[in-house]
Amino acid sequence: MHSHKKAISHKGLKWYDFANPDKTTLEFLSKNFKFHPLDLEDCLTEIQRPKIDEYPNYLFIVLHFPIWNQRTGRISTEEVDIFIGSSFVVTLHKDLLPPLEKIREECSKKPGCKKYLEQGSGYFLYQLTSKLFDYCFPILDKMWKHATKLESDVFDEEGVRDLLKDIMLLKKNIITFRRIIQPERPVISALEHKNKKFLPETLEVYFDDVVDKIEKQWSSLDSLKEVADTLQDANESLISHRSGETIKVLTIFSVIMLPLTLISGIFGMNVGLPYQENEVAFLGIAGVMLTTVIAMIFYFKWKKWW
Repeated sequence: MHSHKKAISHKGLKWYDFANPDKTTLEFLSKNFKFHPLDLEDCLTEIQRPKIDEYPNYLFIVLHFPIWNQRTGRISTEEVDIFIGSSFVVTLHKDLLPPLEKIREECSKKPGCKKYLEQGSGYFLYQLTSKLFDYCFPILDKMWKHATKLESDVFDEEGVRDLLKDIMLLKKNIITFRRIIQPERPVISALEHKNKKFLPETLEVYFDDVVDKIEKQWSSLDSLKEVADTLQDANESLISHRSGETIKVLTIFSVIMLPLTLISGIFGMNVGLPYQENEVAFLGIAGVMLTTVIAMIFYFKWKKWW
């Protein structure tokens, strides 16, 4: 997807959305908006933590969001850089972001354009952040479905298999999601108190709503983390128990075979032994061995070892 240099505008407010920005994009922004060169450089490099930089004529905001890879089932991080002034909003991001694409599609029609842009840049920023964090909930739902399936598999009596790899994938996704969401909370909260020219006090309640969404996601991740830890413990315990059962059965068979091996070893020696010329000696020895096996099995059953 290429950058959009054509702005969507309504009543003096312009929105530029750039996907996969390059040096040409930065030259365009530098020429038309006079943004600080360091902020423009940040748009081409990955920033580890969200932040807000305040300038007299604009705010520079960096946010991160989780992206679900349908092929691998892994979560990756997508950075969104936002410049907001009284008459403009500029968004830059690396890849295709469904929430922003949906807003752009709606804004291409007059009702949608009016809905998002009519109430000013601050309200439009709220709509952007709200839609982006709404996009996180379906990802959480996928993770919960994964956890539910794992729970069913862990306690499945029919198929005994080690699910450690699947559980660790779930835990990695939880860690990645938590690492993305945790630093977002203070950044969104700080938006309520930043430059009132762009974010009037009337918007506080709206950004409170975004903070609530983040808190819900954080709470859900906490619960999911507990479930994943419990599943890992249960999986390890069950695998250990099943391994112990297998070892016990093999040990019992080994113990049963010991006297049989002893008897067959004695009568297999190339020396003169009693009854070796007797035709029924083999049947007698086989009978002794069978009796030994039966006696040991009954003994193990009586002791409840088997």
